[in-house]
Amino acid sequence: MIRQDEEMIVPEGWGFVETIDRRDFLRLTSTGLLVAFAVKPPDDALRPVWNFAEQQRTPPDFNAFLHIGANGRVTLFVGKIEMGQGIITGLPQIAAEQLNVPLDRVDCVMGDTDLCPFDNGTFGSLSVWRLGPVLHAAAAEACAVLVQMASEKLGVPVAELTVKDGVVISRTDASKAVSYGELAGGKKIERRYEGQAALDKVSEYTIIGKSYPRPDARAKVTGKAMYAGDMVPTGALHARIVRPPVHGAKITSVDTSAAEKVPGVRIVRDGDLVAVLHAHRDEADQALKLVKTTFTPSPSALDHENIFAHLETVAVERRQVGAAGDVAAGEKSAAQVISAKYRKGYVAHSPMETHSAVASVAADGKVTVWASTQTPFPLQTQVARALKLAPEKVRIITPFVGGGFGGKSASQQAVEAARLAVAAGTPVRVVWSREEEFFFDTFDPAAVISIRAGLDGAKRIVSWDNDIIGSGGRGAAMFYAVPNHRTMTKGGWSGNQGGMHPFAVGPWRAPGANANVWARESHIDTLAAAAEMDPVEFRLLNLQNPRMRRVLESCAKKFGWTPKPGPSKRGFGVALGEDAGTYVVNMAEVKVDPATGAIRVVRVVCAQDMGVVVNPEGATQQMEGCIMMGLGYTLAEEVRFRNGEVLDRNYGGYSLPKFSWMPKIETVILDSPDLPSQGGGEPAIVGMGAVIANAVFDATGVRITRLPMTPARVRTALAKL
Repeated sequence: MIRQDEEMIVPEGWGFVETIDRRDFLRLTSTGLLVAFAVKPPDDALRPVWNFAEQQRTPPDFNAFLHIGANGRVTLFVGKIEMGQGIITGLPQIAAEQLNVPLDRVDCVMGDTDLCPFDNGTFGSLSVWRLGPVLHAAAAEACAVLVQMASEKLGVPVAELTVKDGVVISRTDASKAVSYGELAGGKKIERRYEGQAALDKVSEYTIIGKSYPRPDARAKVTGKAMYAGDMVPTGALHARIVRPPVHGAKITSVDTSAAEKVPGVRIVRDGDLVAVLHAHRDEADQALKLVKTTFTPSPSALDHENIFAHLETVAVERRQVGAAGDVAAGEKSAAQVISAKYRKGYVAHSPMETHSAVASVAADGKVTVWASTQTPFPLQTQVARALKLAPEKVRIITPFVGGGFGGKSASQQAVEAARLAVAAGTPVRVVWSREEEFFFDTFDPAAVISIRAGLDGAKRIVSWDNDIIGSGGRGAAMFYAVPNHRTMTKGGWSGNQGGMHPFAVGPWRAPGANANVWARESHIDTLAAAAEMDPVEFRLLNLQNPRMRRVLESCAKKFGWTPKPGPSKRGFGVALGEDAGTYVVNMAEVKVDPATGAIRVVRVVCAQDMGVVVNPEGATQQMEGCIMMGLGYTLAEEVRFRNGEVLDRNYGGYSLPKFSWMPKIETVILDSPDLPSQGGGEPAIVGMGAVIANAVFDATGVRITRLPMTPARVRTALAKL
C-alpha cells in the first residue's frame, strides 16, 4: 500500500513494498543485518544498454541489498520493476532459497532510485537470467555471515551448524539454536564473508523449482494495486499538453487566451512545453480544446505501403553480424537456390496502462517522480539533466507498471511531469490519453528481410545469405548446420538511424527477433517443401545442435506430429528459435477460411529449454502470454500512417488479440538441472509469426510473406493459386 504522505506500510506476509520513505529506510536498516554485494559498475552505467549482446558482456551495477530485520523478515531491494512478468515472485524465491527462510517472510522493494541498487532497466528477459545469480550470491554471503555470527554466539563450530526456516541450529544439539532475527536484533552490523560463500546445489532446492502464487495478484484483481497515475499528492493538478497533430510538424504559435478564462485552469509554459493544468482531468481536457495552435506541415511523404521501398534505399551502412564459410562457393555447389523477401509493418506496444507519471517538488528542491517506466535509473538521469539538477536531487519511484513490453523504456511523460511540476510549483500528473499513447509510442520497426539459400542433392542447406533491414540481428543467429552462411543488417530497432523511420522506434517484446525468426523459419519451411520433405524431418536433417534437437523432438511428441511433406492440407506448422539463452519450439494447427481469408489458430504447443526453472507456473504464464501476444503481430497488429500522421489512434482501427482468438495452448518445460536459469519472458513469442505462417502454407499451399497476415492479404494470395 502507499500512503499519500509517501511513507511505507510493510504488508503482512510475503509481498511487494511499493514505496518507502528514506526515514523509514534508515530506521529499518539501523537494526539488523545489512549485507551489501557489489559488482563494479561499467563506465557507461548511466545510459540504458539496448544492445542485447552488450548487456551480456557488461551487466549493470548491482549493489544487491538483503536486509534481515530484527523480526526475522527479509527485505529485498532490487532496481528491477514489476510489470506483470512475475519477478516479484521469482526474485524473492531465489533469495529465500539461499537464505533458507520461508518465502512468506520475504518482502520486496523494487524500482526506487533512492533505496535500490543501480539497474539499467527491466527488459531483455534479464531479471532472473542475469540478476538472479547476483541475488543468489548475495543471499549466500548473508547466510554465511549469519552462520558465523551464530557460531560465535552459540559456541558451536560453523561446520556443526545448519539453517532451517531462518533459524541456525546445531546439528547435534537442537537446544543450541538462534534465529536470524535474534542475530540481527538491536544492532547494525556491516560484515563481509571472508572467502567464497557456497551456493546450494540444484538437487537441494526446496523453494526454487516450485510454483508459488503471485503476491500481487489479489491487489490487482481487487483494484487495490497502485500505479503511477494513482498517486495524488496534496494539490496535484492534471496536465494536458499542447501536441503537434503529426510527426515532424513544428508548433509555430499557441493562443491560450480562451483556455485561461476557464475557472481553475492554469497555463504553464516551459520553453517548448505548453500545458493546461486543472484539478480535474475532464476540465483540463475541455480547456485544451480551447487552445488555438498553428503548425508547420510534416516533411514526411511516407506511409505504411511505401515504407518498405524507403527502408531498402535509405543510406545506412550494412554490417555483418554472423558468418561462416564461403556463401558464394556454397551457392555454386547447390542443386537449387531459393530466394524470397519478407516484410512486416510497424507494431504498437499498446499497454493497458498508458504512460503515466506524477511529479512533486519538496521544500529542499528535491524532485520525486512516480513513473510508469521500465528504466527508473536512466530516467533519473534524464530528469536530472532536463531540470539541470544533480542526480541525487531526483528520486524515481516505480509502483506496479500496467504492461510495458519494451515501450516503457522510453519515459517522455515523466520528464514532462517533472518540468511542469517545477514550473508550476505544485505536484503535476501527466497521464497520456490512448491517442497520445499511440502517437508517441516507440514502435516496433517495419522491416524488410531478404533470404537466399541453396540446397544440395542430399537435401542439406549448403548456403544461406540473409539481408536484414530494420530489425537488427537478434534472433537471426544460425543454429542450423549450414557450412556457408552470412547475415547482414542495416539499421535496427533502437534509434532512427539515418532517418529510416518517420517516428520513434524502440524495443518491442523480443525486439527484432519476431521478424527475424519469422523470415528464417518461413524460408526453412520453403526449403523443406522444395526438398519434398516433412518440415520437422527436414529440420532434424539440417540440425546438429543436441539441445535444439531435444526441444524439437519433445515438442513434436507433445503435439503428436506425424511426418508428411507440405503442403499436407492438415494446417500444421513448426518454428524453432533461440532467445535470451532459451531454446524454444512452437507447433501450431490452423484453419483457413478460403472465402474470407480469416485464419483461426486452433492449437499451439510450445516447448522450452530454459535451464533451471525458478517458478514453473510463472514460466508457463509467460509462455502463454507470449503466445497470446504473438497472435497480434502475426494476424492483425499494424500501425497505419501517412505523411507523419498516425492513422490508428485507438482500437477502432488497431486490433489486439481477442478472447475469441485464443487457441488451445499446451506447454512443455524441459528439465535441465545442469543449465543455469535462462530468460523466460520473451522466447515463446519469437516463433509465433513463423509457426502460423508455416501452418497456413501447410493448409493452403500459399506462402504469406508480409506481416500481419490479415484476411485481405490471405484472400489475395489465395486468389493467385
